[in-house]
This record gives sequence, C-alpha cells and structure tokens, in this order.
Amino acid sequence: MKDQTGQATARLLRASLPRTLIPNHPMAPHSLVGKPAPSLSLPNANGETWTLTPGANGVPIALFFYPKSGSYGCTKEACQFRDALVEKELYKRTQLQVIGISPDPVEKQKTFAEKQKLTYPILSDANGEARKAYGVNKGILGLVDARVTFFIDSKGIVRDSLDSTVNYGAHVKFVTKWLDKLETEEKKAAEAPAAEPAAEAPAGDSNAEPAADEVTKESPETEQA
Repeated sequence: MKDQTGQATARLLRASLPRTLIPNHPMAPHSLVGKPAPSLSLPNANGETWTLTPGANGVPIALFFYPKSGSYGCTKEACQFRDALVEKELYKRTQLQVIGISPDPVEKQKTFAEKQKLTYPILSDANGEARKAYGVNKGILGLVDARVTFFIDSKGIVRDSLDSTVNYGAHVKFVTKWLDKLETEEKKAAEAPAAEPAAEAPAGDSNAEPAADEVTKESPETEQA
C-alpha cells in the first residue's frame, strides 16, 4: 500500500513539472500550434476593454499567462519582459507586442502594473475565458494556474508555446529564440529569387514562307510601242 501511494505521488509530481524537465517526455505540441490564435477582449489595468486580434497589426505577439500578480516569480517574469522591450534591439526591430494575462481583478492589475512600471497591457481574466480559449490549465499539482507563454507570428498563427510554471526565467528566453527564428525566416524569404515569368509562346518560324496574301505584288511592266 505504501509503495502504491509513493508511485501515485510520483506520478502527480511528474505531471506538474514542465515538459522540458521530464526525461524522455514526448514533447507533444500544444493543440493550438500551427493554428490561428484566438481573439480576446478583456479588461486591462484601467478597467477598459482591451481587444487582441492576432495578425491584425502584422507584428509578432508574446502572450504570457501567469498565476498571480505581485508574487515573486510573476513579478520577475513581468519585469523581464518589460526590460527586454527596452534593452533588446531584436524586440524593437521586430516590433514585438507583449501582453500579460492573469486571473487577478482589475484593481490588483492596476496596482501591479503601476508599481512595476509595466509598459505593455496586463489583462484581467477573472472569469477564466482567456485560459479556456487558449487551453491553459493548472500547474504544480493543480494548486495554481499554469505559467504558459504563446508565441504568435505576424500572421496571427501560434508558432509555439512554453508551459513552465516554476521556471519563470525561461519565458523571455523562449520568446527571444522565436524572434530570432522568425527574423531568419523572413530574411530567407526576402532573399529568395523571384519566380521567373512564364515563357512566351514562340513567335513562329522566321524561315517559314510568307502567306500568299503577304506577297508583295509587282507592278506590271510597261508595254513598248
């Protein structure tokens, strides 16, 4: 009985760990990867409705779900995104849009955003509608909401996601990696030779004899007296 209990506990702990920390995990991609990212309308830190329509502005998006505004890990993560927007040329060059979402009420989001001087939208998902739309579940034995970041390209397609509740520092690195990859893809596409125009139909054989009606008629010779 004791062994069975220990095995059950191990399974629960294993399920709570980020996939990247589990040896030989199949690393199954999130169900949204490769699909259009869902649009959202949620109150921001000022209580105003803020709408996200991925792909509408033609810029990449880092959409990060975090458990609790003001907690140690969430504060570190939010500030890392804040600093990256200012310090990393890659973030400026690609015009990355960063958006944070947690279940906290508007009042708490406002206090959090002001205290940490966050320069991007922090949205309140008090009803859990955004987490449901993006398939974000619980983490750490179901005790807290999971920490998940989605990278969405400029066309509004979810390219990848990182589910790591404990490792808050991995999320900015994850986004940076994808910005590098996206920029490389766009550079290669720009350098690719343009498709050659379709060959025109041959203009006909220049050695062919002219048609009968194209033969120049000669003037009749003048009769001699």
